[in-house]
Amino acid sequence: MSCAHLQAAADLAPTPGREDGCEDCLAAGQHVWAHLRICTQCGHVGCCDSSPNRHATAHFHRTAHPVVRSFEPGESWTWCYVDERLG
Repeated sequence: MSCAHLQAAADLAPTPGREDGCEDCLAAGQHVWAHLRICTQCGHVGCCDSSPNRHATAHFHRTAHPVVRSFEPGESWTWCYVDERLG
């Protein structure tokens, strides 16, 4: 069973100038992320829940943008926070 959020997810490029890592970690002068996720609605790059700051999930809570995709080389999966479903 699919989720409507995943079907509407776009394949966006990262926010210009923010393709080198987690936007929020970099803004705080940190480089502590494990894996990166990109918001499919606005292109925000955030760190995963295995990272100390969990900025991708924080971005979802702040914006209600429901879907992220992996921003790791060789990975193409997406995740819907609302329906807790992989795509």
